Amino acid sequence: MCTAERAVRRRRGRAAAVLVLCLALAPALLPAAAAHAAPYATAADGTPTVRLSAKEAGKGGTLTVTGRGWRPKALLTLLICGQNMIGGTNSCANGDGRAVTTDAHGAFHRKLPVAEPPKPCPCVVHVATVTGAAADAEAAFKVAGHPVAPLPKERTGGRLAVLAQPRLTGSSGLLTWFGAPAQRELRVTVGNLGSAPAKDPVFRVGTSHGVFAPEWAEQQWRGTVPAGKKAEVRLPVELPAGAHGDYLVSLEYGGKVLVEQPWGVGRPWGVTLFWVLLCLVVPTAVFRIGMALVDRVRPHGPGRGHSGGRPHPAARGHAAGRPSGAAGTGKRIRNRTSRARGTAGPGTPGDSAALPWFTPDTAPSTTTSTERPTSKGSA
Repeated sequence: MCTAERAVRRRRGRAAAVLVLCLALAPALLPAAAAHAAPYATAADGTPTVRLSAKEAGKGGTLTVTGRGWRPKALLTLLICGQNMIGGTNSCANGDGRAVTTDAHGAFHRKLPVAEPPKPCPCVVHVATVTGAAADAEAAFKVAGHPVAPLPKERTGGRLAVLAQPRLTGSSGLLTWFGAPAQRELRVTVGNLGSAPAKDPVFRVGTSHGVFAPEWAEQQWRGTVPAGKKAEVRLPVELPAGAHGDYLVSLEYGGKVLVEQPWGVGRPWGVTLFWVLLCLVVPTAVFRIGMALVDRVRPHGPGRGHSGGRPHPAARGHAAGRPSGAAGTGKRIRNRTSRARGTAGPGTPGDSAALPWFTPDTAPSTTTSTERPTSKGSA
């Protein structure tokens, strides 16, 4: 019995010693376990993390990038970017980037060569997913020897992109056929690719003809394009008066040309017709006016009712209210009577009895005997 009791007591003493040892080591083991489990907890929270082996390195060096909390078996890209990647991947050293695939726990470990980005620092190491749900993370990094410049002002108006083919709607009226300015409406479906809404964006609409540069005019569209949404933008377009031919309508936003739409404008034939009629009517009117002036100022001959500046007797007859034919006939009769009297010899009887239709040569002589001749043999 004593031997059995001693064995039981020994076992109990050993168990108690192990328990005491575990309780003594528990405070040291718990922080390490929590630190090891923390990155995987962030994966459930949807906030991936990035850590760098160094905060600064020169061109040609190597940098180790560690990440946790990413989606398992996800393909990622690692880039060194300038200006805090405000301008997108255009500010990154894309040629020296690296790709990596996360493990089953969403972690990765990759070496990245240090290269100078095309934009000045402040620089960052940018990690983003290539496939699946979008996720990214950044860590500050300094490229030794690379220039540093202040950050540009970031645009808060959203990033607009054209999603459909633009259209020019409207038609020309009768006034356009006579040279009035041609008008259309440019309709464009745009989408906001940025993270901020685009409120009352200001576009630039330009029209160009042939090889000439576009003539730009700013136009503000009243409305808001939410982030990730699309909207139809309608802007008026107008050409100068009398414009015709092939034109190109351009739409610019944020310093980038979004669309270019051709526009064929017909010739204003009404203007041509107007000039043709003007060339025919004006010379005809001038000719008629000139002929009227010439007819008024030129001198008139006897056949036109004037003789030496004195009115014709017929005109005096008209002015006195008498018929012109009667006045002329009476005057001719008196003239003939006067001539007959003047040709008659002195002492000729019957001056006052002379008839107007006898001339001095044909009138019967007063000296001729009017007695009937006697017959032959009479006394």
